[in-house]
Parts: sequence; structure tokens; C-alpha cells
Amino acid sequence: MSFANSVRLFQTLVMSFHSAIVIETVEEERVRTLINTAINELQMAVFEWSVAQGLTRSQGNCQNRWTNEYAPPGSQKPQALEQTSEPVEALKHIAELQFQAIYWLKDLGPHLEDEVVRRQLREVIQQFSQNRSTLVITGHSITLPPDIAQDVVYFDLKLPEPDELYQAISEVVRSLKGRISVEIKPEGINELVQAMRGMTLQQARKVIAFAALDDGKLTEEDVKRVLQRKVQVLHEEGLLDYIPPEMNPAQLGGFNGLKQWLKRARVGFSAQAKAFNLPAPRGILIVGIQGCGKSLAAKTIAREWQMPLLKLDAGRLYDKFIGESEKNFRRAVTLAETMSPAILWIDEIEKSMGQSDSDADGGLSRRLFGYFLTWLQEKSGDVFVVATANDLSRIPPELLRKGRFDEIFFVDLPDETERAGILQIHLMRRRQDPRRFQLAELVQATDGFSGAEIEQMIITSLYRAIYEQRPVDTELIINEVKSTVPLSISRREDLHTLRTMAQERFVSVK
Repeated sequence: MSFANSVRLFQTLVMSFHSAIVIETVEEERVRTLINTAINELQMAVFEWSVAQGLTRSQGNCQNRWTNEYAPPGSQKPQALEQTSEPVEALKHIAELQFQAIYWLKDLGPHLEDEVVRRQLREVIQQFSQNRSTLVITGHSITLPPDIAQDVVYFDLKLPEPDELYQAISEVVRSLKGRISVEIKPEGINELVQAMRGMTLQQARKVIAFAALDDGKLTEEDVKRVLQRKVQVLHEEGLLDYIPPEMNPAQLGGFNGLKQWLKRARVGFSAQAKAFNLPAPRGILIVGIQGCGKSLAAKTIAREWQMPLLKLDAGRLYDKFIGESEKNFRRAVTLAETMSPAILWIDEIEKSMGQSDSDADGGLSRRLFGYFLTWLQEKSGDVFVVATANDLSRIPPELLRKGRFDEIFFVDLPDETERAGILQIHLMRRRQDPRRFQLAELVQATDGFSGAEIEQMIITSLYRAIYEQRPVDTELIINEVKSTVPLSISRREDLHTLRTMAQERFVSVK
């Protein structure tokens, strides 16, 4: 949704007697812009409250008669109304005002633990439902009591769209005029805008200013710096890990069946597919044996399609407070849609949304699973989901039926051809010439080994070669292989059960 559409939606909510609007965001600058843009047509005053400054009448709108229009910009700050710093007193004062206005309450959520504040807020909401005044409550994460939640509407202020990010770049360039030179072409600006998607406006301004001031110029090379900072920002926020195509070196041996399917599915994102009103591909589920390349497949899809890879770590979703885990998941998928087209990788999906033998989590897994299914069917952005799973017994049957994903693939242990490819990839990655080794012997020796186990054999062989001060050779690797018990032996029964189920239901990646 564009910012202009957000403004229109906000105006509609105010005019339709929605007396309380909740916006979960830390971008107070954009909230202020949203409100001030909306009131230009609504002809309403705006008040702001925070526990730090109390209740003040905002400057810069057409109904504010308390502003000295002849004063220099920034020379006057609005004076707080007396005795309004405490939330109860501020709400009482708001209730006594006799004209229509928008009252912006910042970080009110934590104060709602006080029963007096809750009751006073409820009375103001009920009063405003009759006179078209509106409370706007903002904060990072807002949990409302049930008796208040039914009377409010949540407003989804999404992260900045490309037009806002382009404006942010323009503002930074203007502010640094004379200190930097702009040497970037129009297509480079578009790449910068795309690289900043998923950031707040403040984050976007800071990263652009840093990139420009670091060498005194804004060039196409700064796209890489923006992407590097974006990786850090998303990791610090804790819900998604971000890997841009430029930083994704994944290589996948074998999986020819999956690769052919992906080539056909890729056209679903083309302009021709959209011209035929065809939906973009939803995603795939990859099930199989641990260490056989499911995670690597997700990375390879992103690299081949030249899309950013967003990894959703299920462990980061969970929060000790009721309702927060679901909010974390909504924020994660909303962020993924903001950065579309993108690949969303949900690793070991059965651990976060799988069936549980007990209700120890209070039904959280089931709720997350239900929300995920709804989002998967109705998502608006070009987000291709790659979910991986090891334990089929914990996957809800609703997820395995046809239609949830575009396809479900099964990954078995690598065959001879695939093991040869895997060996060559990992030998070359460790700067070893595959021609120096007897690949046929290594392929035979690693029968029953997964791709991850083969990689580890090469790593441990190199460690041993360094320790013994000798070159690594075929014999050394084979000795390491013989001293290892692969999963195909240690978990033979589980593997047999998985293969039997997969052969009946799923498509092989080979």
C-alpha cells in the first residue's frame, strides 16, 4: 500500500467514527506525516501526548491558532498543558475538550497495566464514538486489554514504499550539498531504492548519508554498502536474516528435477504471467534426510533467481508474553512482503508450527500454523516460500495436502553422480584440485553418506593433513570415511519410514 493510500484509509477511519486507532510502529516521524497530511482535508486540530512532555497542541496544521506564524522555524516549541504528563490526567483533560480533534498518544501501552488508566481510556473511547474525535495510540508493540481491544482498529503502517525512499535520498543529497558529489545514474538510484526496502526512513537516511560522506560521493558502488548495512539492521532486529544475491555463494550438486521445476516456476514472476492474471508461485516444501541439501537448495534458489533470501528463524519468534509470538510472525511476513520479490526460507518448519504431543506451549504452534496457512493463501507480495522439514510425523496433515504449496519435494541420500558433484564442489572450495584424487573410489566409499557428511569428511581430512604435515589424498579421506557412522546406518529405521511415505506422496528432487 502506497503512503497516499495509507492517508486515504486513515481519513476514512476518522470520518467513519472510529474513535481509537492503534499503530504499532517506532517511526513517529511517519505517523506525524500521516496525521498532518490527513488533517489538511479533515480540518481538524491535532494534540500530542507523551509522558515526557505532557499534552501539547501540534504545530503546523491549519486549525492551530496557538502558533506564532511570524516566529522563525523551530524557534518555538508548543507548551504543554498543565498537569497532563500523567496518562490519567491527560485523558481526563482530553475528555473535557469540546471540539473535534486527533489526539496522538505515544507509548501509552505500558501504562495500561494501571486499572485507572484503562478505565479512563475506555470512557474517552466511548465518548469519542459520538463526536468523531479520534485517539491514535502508537508504540513498538501494543497489547490492549480485551474490554478495550474490541473498540479499537489496528492500522498497518507498512515500511516505506519506493516513492518515500526516493524522497529520503533526495533529502539527504540536498542536506549534503557542497560536501558530496552525486555521480550516480538514474538506474543506480533505482538500485539504491531497492536496496533500502525493508528499512525505516531514519535507517535509510543514515545509511545513505554514511555511504556518501565516507568517500565524498554517491555512486553505484554505494549500493553494496547499503546492502551490507541492511544485513546488519535486519539481523539486529532479530526476526529475519537477510542474504542479498550478491552475497550468496551457494552451489548445489544434483537436484536436477528440482532445478527443472524451478526454471518453469520462474516464469510465474514475469510480466507475461501477470498479463494473463496468473498468480505468482506460492512456494515449495522440501522434506528429507538431514544434511542432504534442503537448506542449500533454499540458498541456491535465491541465487539462481537473483532474489534476496530472508531466513525466518523460528526460535526468534517465541516470546514469553501472550500474543507477542504471533505479532512477531506477522511482522516477519509483512517485512518479507515489503522487500518482495524475495525468497522466504522457513527452516525446519515442524519445530515452529508442527504438531505437539502436549499443550505445553498453550496452543501457540497451532495458532502460528493457522496464521501461516492463511497468509500463504492470501499474501499479496511476490514472496516465494521455501519451507524445509526433517520430521514428517510432526508436520500437520493440512500442510501436506495438494494446493498448500506449489509442490512438495523429497530429498533422499545422494546417488553416485550427485556424490561425485558434491565431492568436486567441496574439494575446490577448500582449494584442492579434484584431479589429484581418485573420485571413483571416494564416490564408492561415501555410499550412504549425506552431502553434509561428505563435506565434513573433507574438512576433517584437511585438518588431519595439516596436523600430520602431509598433503591430503584419497587414502586419507577414505580413512576418515571408514571411521564415521553415517545417519543412514545410525537411524536406519527412521530413514526407511521416511522413504516409504515420501515415495507415495512427494516428488523427487532428482
